[in-house]
Amino acid sequence: MKKVYLDYSATTPMKKEVIDEMLPYLTEHFGNPSSIHSFGRESRKAVDNARDQIAKTLGAKSDEIFFTAGGTESDNWAIKGVAYAMKGKGNHIITTKIEHHAVLHTCEELAKEGFEITYLNVDQYGLINLEELKSAIKENTILITVMFANNEIGTIQPIKEIGQIAKEKGIIFHTDAVQAYGNVHINVDQLGLNLVSISSHKIYGPKGIGALYIRRGTKILPFIHGGAQEKKRRAGTENVASIVGFGKAAELAHESLDGHINRLLALRTKLMDNLLSKIPYSQVNGHPTKRLPGNVNISFEFIEGESLLLSLDMVGIAGSSGSACTSGSLDPSHVLMAIGLSHEIAHGSLRLTIGDFTTDEEIEYVLEKLPPIVDRLRQMSPLYEKVKGGK
Repeated sequence: MKKVYLDYSATTPMKKEVIDEMLPYLTEHFGNPSSIHSFGRESRKAVDNARDQIAKTLGAKSDEIFFTAGGTESDNWAIKGVAYAMKGKGNHIITTKIEHHAVLHTCEELAKEGFEITYLNVDQYGLINLEELKSAIKENTILITVMFANNEIGTIQPIKEIGQIAKEKGIIFHTDAVQAYGNVHINVDQLGLNLVSISSHKIYGPKGIGALYIRRGTKILPFIHGGAQEKKRRAGTENVASIVGFGKAAELAHESLDGHINRLLALRTKLMDNLLSKIPYSQVNGHPTKRLPGNVNISFEFIEGESLLLSLDMVGIAGSSGSACTSGSLDPSHVLMAIGLSHEIAHGSLRLTIGDFTTDEEIEYVLEKLPPIVDRLRQMSPLYEKVKGGK
């Protein structure tokens, strides 16, 4: 059976160049970067080099990059670190209704501690309204946290405009760029960003390693306490091999970014246009053009997303759905509900995300297998029978 992986927004396979770069730091270069002997110095040099590599991709300075265990920690640190550091000035945070749970749940926890959270609405495409953002700002607003691009529907927010608003008001601006990093151009100065969360395993690097960009002068407290690592801001012995892999993955992504974007756009257009033409009662979720190059999110009426995923898995196709059944919950995606979809349509959503190893032949395979699967599942729906004119 053919195997087709179209879940690159969930995670990516490591590239060979990344693995090759990491291997020496899993074997002979095992020193603790905090040690002053030659073994430690070798590891410290590797960590500093990776920091330089990542800083370059963001147009940042090396001492503004701090390594974390991943995007979730970076989001937690950015939001809680600023909230606690700035609580003498204010306690109001602005975010959106479609953030990743790493942001939403962090804000929920801060609300329990007395912080005031404003959740901005989004339109049918998943875009915030800049006028609503301006109206939400108060004297006690200390942080705006808006994701760069949505992990489900791929919509890219007007980050530069948000950055300008935040700068004019003297408010710290954080963006969760975990999905955007390596898929769009990001320059922290041009976009007016104070804090940026990024993750390695979304750009063909190892899992369990991420980073937080912290602009010089940004008031933020440490999130993890212990040793003096990361300039006393993030304690814990550095994960040297993974940091090295992250640096290499970032370098590769930066060097090939334009080609990567163009290639994914071509495959996405082919997949999306053909699915819409082959399968009636289907619609694209997210902005038609202001979206991540490899993101395809489509809702198919009269079917259930989990059944669709299982059927696709049986023919070797991996994707994801807008309704999560983990922990027994069949609640539809908060993102799809926020853009105005009904429960029924939201439950019939499918996210297919394309990456560097996706081939044209794989897209053809999906176009061959997906339409008959949707049709078969619809035959079991009484609602679909009524639409077709049945009793």
